[in-house]
Amino acid sequence: MIGLLVAGMAAGGTYLLYTAVVFGWRGLGPPRRRGAVPGPVPARLARLGDWMAQAGLAEAKLRDLGLAVAGAALVGGVVGMGLFGSVPAAVVMGMGAGSWPVAAWRNRRRALRVAAQEAWPHIIEEIRLLTSSVGRSVPQALFEAGQRAPVQLRPAFEAAQREWMLSTDFERTTAVLKARLADPTADAACETLLVAHEVGGADLDRRLEALARDRVVDVQGRKDAQAKQAGVRFARRFVLLVPCGMALAGMSIGTGRAAYQTPLGQALVVLGILAVVLCWAWAGLLLRLPDEERVFQ
Repeated sequence: MIGLLVAGMAAGGTYLLYTAVVFGWRGLGPPRRRGAVPGPVPARLARLGDWMAQAGLAEAKLRDLGLAVAGAALVGGVVGMGLFGSVPAAVVMGMGAGSWPVAAWRNRRRALRVAAQEAWPHIIEEIRLLTSSVGRSVPQALFEAGQRAPVQLRPAFEAAQREWMLSTDFERTTAVLKARLADPTADAACETLLVAHEVGGADLDRRLEALARDRVVDVQGRKDAQAKQAGVRFARRFVLLVPCGMALAGMSIGTGRAAYQTPLGQALVVLGILAVVLCWAWAGLLLRLPDEERVFQ
C-alpha cells in the first residue's frame, strides 16, 4: 500500500513538473487578479495553442489534459508495482505510461493534419471555380467550399460562418477560421481571400491556382517520404514489444521473479525501462517530418 501511495505521489509530481516546464503552467500559483490587463502571449503558449487546435483539443482545458496524463501515470505505476514489486520500477513505468496520452494526441494531431493537407488543394480549387466561373463573392465561396470539406474541418468553417453572419467583418471571420484550424495553408488561403475581398484584384484566380498547385506538390512529397518510412515505423512498434515479452518470460521461468526483487535486478529493470523509453523517443524524433511554420497568424 505504501508503494502504491509513493507511486501516485511520484506520478503527481511528474505531472506538475511536466506542465510547468513544457506548458509554462503554474497550477498551484496565485490566480490573476480580476480586471488585470493580459500581456502578450508567450511564444511557447502560442505554439501550445496551435498544437491543441491541430489535435482537435481547442476547447479542452489544460487541467483536464493534465489529469489524463496523471491518471495514465498512476495506472502505469500500479502495474509496475504489481509486476516488479519495486517503487523505483513503478515510478519509471508510471512516467512512461504518463506519456501515452500525449502520444495519442500526437497521433490524432498527425491524422488531422494529413486530412487537412490533402483537403486544402481541393478546397482552394473549389473556391477558385466559385469566384471565377460561378460568380460567388469571396465569403460565400469560402463557406460553400467549407460545407464540402472533410468532417474534421467543418466545425471551423461553421464557426467562421457564424462570425460572418453576426459581424459581416471578413477580417474577423478569417481570424476565427485561422485560429480554429491553426494550419499554414489555411493562413495563406485566408490572407489571399482577405486581400481580394478588401482590395479587389483580377489576379485572384491565378493566385489561388498557384497556391493549390503548390499544396499538391507538398502533399505528394510528404506521401513519398512517409511511404519510405513505413517499414521503419513498423519495426519501431515491433521492437517496443520485445522487451516487455522478455520481461514477462523471465518472471515466469524458475526463480525469475525473485531475481527481480534483488537490488541489482531492480536497478537493471529501471535502466532497461529508461533505455526503451529514450530509444523510442529518439527514433520518433528521427522519423518526424518537418512541419511548416505559420506565417500569417
